[in-house]
Amino acid sequence: MPITSPESQTRAAAAALIREYYAAFNTGDSDAMLSFLTDDVIHDVNQGERRHGKDKFKAFNARMDHNYSEELKDIVVLVSKDGTRAAAEFNVHGVYKNSEDGLPPAKGQKYVLPAGTFFALRDGKISRVTTYYNLTDWITQVAG
Repeated sequence: MPITSPESQTRAAAAALIREYYAAFNTGDSDAMLSFLTDDVIHDVNQGERRHGKDKFKAFNARMDHNYSEELKDIVVLVSKDGTRAAAEFNVHGVYKNSEDGLPPAKGQKYVLPAGTFFALRDGKISRVTTYYNLTDWITQVAG
């Protein structure tokens, strides 16, 4: 059996944390997602203000769950050598259920959107979540 270094164990634990976070997302378990976050988590979304703390993250998730039904597929997780940073690339398979202000009206449109998230990790939890997707691509898919 190969001997693993503390560095590789840290990286493996970080990758497992991100995979578990996304498994909770895919099952719609917002409470489980929150359990993977630090209390002072920073949440940066593609369009919008920076949010600080679990309460704002929870409110964001509630709004998203109300307006969208999404599943992430083809998730690839990358972790820095020291395990303090990670990134994930994936495809969002979604349904636009309820309209959001400033966006096209929702009529149950389906979409598939490539996206990615950058993470900062601290003490075995996620301390920053920064997500990117192409909003113009999404609007084109749901407006057509």
